[in-house]
Parts: sequence; C-alpha cells; structure tokens
Amino acid sequence: MIWAWILVAAGLTVGGLFWLGRLPAASRPLAAAAIMLGLAGYALQGNPALPGKPVVRSEPESFGEALTDTRQGMADRFGPAAKWLAMSDGFARTGKTELAAQTLEKGLESNPDNVDLWVAFGNALVAHGGGVMSPAAALAFDEAAKRDPAHPAPPFFAGLAMAQSGDLQGADRVWSDLLARSPADAPWRPDLEMRLAQLRRAMGPGLPPEDAAGS
Repeated sequence: MIWAWILVAAGLTVGGLFWLGRLPAASRPLAAAAIMLGLAGYALQGNPALPGKPVVRSEPESFGEALTDTRQGMADRFGPAAKWLAMSDGFARTGKTELAAQTLEKGLESNPDNVDLWVAFGNALVAHGGGVMSPAAALAFDEAAKRDPAHPAPPFFAGLAMAQSGDLQGADRVWSDLLARSPADAPWRPDLEMRLAQLRRAMGPGLPPEDAAGS
C-alpha cells in the first residue's frame, strides 16, 4: 500500500514540475532522473514495516536554574535593585538573556555597590553563555562578594553556576564554606543542604570521606 502512495506522490511531483512549474524542456530529463533516483533509493533502503524507535535524550544533571532561581531570602526585592531585577527576570523568562544582562548592567551604572545587582548580573551572564561560568560571570560574582563578604547570595549562585558548568569540586568548596557559616535558621540553608547533597551524589565515590561525612 505504501508504494501506491509513493507513486502518487511521484506523479504529482512530475506534474507540478513539468506543467504547473513550466520546467524548461532541457531540464526535464534531469528532474526525472532525480525523482527516479529517489524512488530507487527508497526501494533499496526503505522499510515501511520497521517499527519506530524514538531516541530518548539524556538530560544533564541539573542543580537549579541560575537566572530565574528563587532568591530565597537573599535579595532585597523592594530596594533600589528591585525594578532592575524584575525587568531582567521578565526578559530572562522569555529567553532574551542578552537583554536581561544589559538591563542589570544599566542598573549597576546607578547602583554600582548593590550586591543583588552584581549577583543577578553574574547569573544573567551565565544564562546568556548557555549555562557556562564565563570569566565575566565569575568577575560579577567576585564584585558582589567584595561589596558584602557576609552576603550569602554571591557564593550560593557562584556555586550554582560552577555546578551547572561541570565544575563540581569547585561548587562543593564554595557551597561547603557557605553552609559552614550559615545560621541554623537561615531561610536558604535547607535548599543549600539539598543541593549540596545532590552535588555530592553526582560527584560519586571520588568525594573525600571527611567531606561526605559533613553532608
């Protein structure tokens, strides 16, 4: 039955080329040869009875979305950075990562010492780079940490970017240090502990025993 449909399609193609398309007479033998070559190729390799076999794409280990991740108690959503963060997040959610980064860069011009903007700028650069921790993104996180060394957001999101980029050991160091100095009632601590445990499972048996015990 499939051959009947193939021949019908071939006939319609020939008719469309020769009459409707007004193909020049000199080009008709070449067009016919191309159609016959396609039919011969299908006859040799085609198998309509072969069952389909969809390919399942393996997803990489995920440690969260750096750009749109909830800033759990780490950002001032009502301070001078709020409008820039809101606009940037809006662009990010529609896939306009370059505009998201440019918006934060504009906000930093008038608020150069704002930790939240520097952290968000680092996240935006990571997202725009396809999830890779670029030197520019690392510099943004460093600038945020310089403004307030005790602030949890710079190491939290820097570690997240490292993990997403494949630097699991670097992320482990950064997150372990943050966990060690986070108060027991810190709103971000449960999430940090969960991500750190996930990270160490991804690292596998190569993790030093003393580090694994601390998780």
